[in-house]
Amino acid sequence: MFCNKCGSQVEDDTKYCPNCGASLSDAAEEQGEGQQYERVEGEYVTNDSYRQEGYSGQSYQAPGSARDVIERNIALCIIFSIITCGIYGIYWMYVLNEDINSLSNHPEGTNGGLVILFNIITCGIYSWYWYYRMGERVEEIRAQRGMPSDSSAVLYLILGIVGLGIVNYCLMQSNINSAVR
Repeated sequence: MFCNKCGSQVEDDTKYCPNCGASLSDAAEEQGEGQQYERVEGEYVTNDSYRQEGYSGQSYQAPGSARDVIERNIALCIIFSIITCGIYGIYWMYVLNEDINSLSNHPEGTNGGLVILFNIITCGIYSWYWYYRMGERVEEIRAQRGMPSDSSAVLYLILGIVGLGIVNYCLMQSNINSAVR
């Protein structure tokens, strides 16, 4: 038998894990509740897969889980972006990208750091593509949570082309906040 908390192998009749002290009496019940995922070589796999393959590692929340995404105050994000002359806006773009990829079950999506790098290399033209892709992902998030659909992708693209990217950030953050609640 394996410990649900640390994954170490223990004898079947043991009540507590000798490695971490976790109770093993409810092991069968805990496996049925909220499946935990762990990351191995860039892939998310269940704890059971780890144990079967002999892996051990750090526990992660399930991809798409709202627990790994925090709600942000949109007004404060705008104020911080203005006060820092756009530097906070770059960070905000990064976390928006990561949060949306997580909530839309696309952990393999483009990393936020690469999004920023591509924006710098293309002098901001990549952001138009990014706005469109994030609009599509926001639609996926809304559909997964039973929210009414709107044409976010086209709206985000148009707003980005006319120079209202900050409005896109606000709309994306609003959708993230709604999904997290």
